Amino acid sequence: AIPVRSSRLPLLSDAMPAPAHLFPLIRNCEISRICSTVCYCHHKHLCCLSSHFAHSHFRHAPQKKFAALYRPKENFNYFIHARDYASTPQRFYLTPPQVNSILKANEYSFKVPEFDGKNVSSVLGFDSNQLPANAPIEDRRSAATCLQTRGMLLGVFDGHAGCACAQAVSERLFYYIAVSLLPHETLLEIENAVESGRALLPILQWHKHPNDYFSKEASKLYFNSLRTYWQELIDLNSGETTDVKEALINAFKRLDNDISLEAQVGDPNSFLNYLVLRVAFSGATACVAHVDGVDLHVANTGDSRAMLGVQEEDGSWSAVNLSYDHNAQNEREVERVKMEHPKSEEKSLVKQDRLLGLLMPFRAFGDVKFKWSIELQKRVVESGPDQLNENEYTKFIPPNYHTPPYLTAEPEVIHHKLRPQDKFLVLATDGLWETMHRQDVARIVGEYLTGVHHQQPIAVGGYKVTLGQMHGLLTERRARISSVFEDQNAATHLIRHAVGNNEFGTVDHERLSKMLSLPEELARMYRDDITIIVVQFNSHVIGACQNEEL
Repeated sequence: AIPVRSSRLPLLSDAMPAPAHLFPLIRNCEISRICSTVCYCHHKHLCCLSSHFAHSHFRHAPQKKFAALYRPKENFNYFIHARDYASTPQRFYLTPPQVNSILKANEYSFKVPEFDGKNVSSVLGFDSNQLPANAPIEDRRSAATCLQTRGMLLGVFDGHAGCACAQAVSERLFYYIAVSLLPHETLLEIENAVESGRALLPILQWHKHPNDYFSKEASKLYFNSLRTYWQELIDLNSGETTDVKEALINAFKRLDNDISLEAQVGDPNSFLNYLVLRVAFSGATACVAHVDGVDLHVANTGDSRAMLGVQEEDGSWSAVNLSYDHNAQNEREVERVKMEHPKSEEKSLVKQDRLLGLLMPFRAFGDVKFKWSIELQKRVVESGPDQLNENEYTKFIPPNYHTPPYLTAEPEVIHHKLRPQDKFLVLATDGLWETMHRQDVARIVGEYLTGVHHQQPIAVGGYKVTLGQMHGLLTERRARISSVFEDQNAATHLIRHAVGNNEFGTVDHERLSKMLSLPEELARMYRDDITIIVVQFNSHVIGACQNEEL
């Protein structure tokens, strides 16, 4: 199998009560059997399939007796109380250093040089981090500087039905975008270097955490597909300057097409053959930002999000959405799907807020079960390796499957001209947005970056609070403010709030400790993987660029 990152300790955020009838099963160590057969865990895109198809099971609808698993958070105290019935009666709390060790295990920071030899950058730097819930984690992240053109690329990728597709997209998509942006002369220079065996011009400078790996075994296959793409761009040369929006759309669509084609053609190497099939049959959403001077483009496919943090004149913070979720909550997206299929399918296209009653995002890479014809699916599965042919999920045909493709990887691209008041950008998978409102995200990150805290009246949400309890809340808030700079990474600070916030909006160490102490088989019931990139902008450079344009 391809290498996968260890998830270390399981983690948590969008807590919901565990059904009482599950605890005897937990006590009898049968929870893993249940989790392997119940498909729709809380907020999961498709199902809690193992990344190894051989162990996965598929259900096209949730069972009624597990309905409690699909409700949002109700009362976290119920969960805390229920833990008393687990097989280990003693309570276990992580110490603050242990909590910090878990939260900071995957954090990464990069500071951009003020002048990179070509232009002054509008990006000061970025912080990123990941907190797993799945084992292995299905999220991925990427960041790179474009070396042959201007700008930076940053992205988060949320996998489902395993991590294979998210891993492949995180490795490959930025190369497709960079190639799409290259002028004709540079493409010719690169192709001539390959032909003559000379060293290639570097296209990207990657900024990666040591845990963010590349699949060396597939590098040749991936390179050959990329080369075919740039050869076609050379042949199609129009002589016009490439538009960034068009380049982003073309790169997304071409990579998804290559993922599909590689799975259909197969590979003589049995390892690579299984790998390309795993990539194609799993899926991934993607939210990518391209920053060049004051021009910010966000390309989004699926339900990860991009949010701009804006500092108002009075010093307060506001949030501006730079992406739209592609799911059943987006009426325009539902209408788009309906327009692409016959009216006779209108009632079966979206059921239980899922595409064909199964898939939550309406746009994604991979997921060929929602793109290929039934005949093609059967041919590929029957001629594929035994692990694929013997798997229930890969052989399962979605219900009411008449006019594929039902799914696309084409992104929705939003262009924004940066202003001096635009201080930062947050890219995050849905694991964050399920637990926090965008306005709270903007305030927490803004206050962290500036060190200025605008105090709001403490809201008790209808609770009866004594004078002593209120004093305790105020004391806790003061302590929280004084310790805000314990985190050296904005993404880590945001994850701490996402996982540890209590009903009063403050980080509760006891809650945070309990959330991070959950065993792997329970963690996914309460929240999704969380991946965050926080990009900080250089307001002085942005202001100077604006003045030049005037």
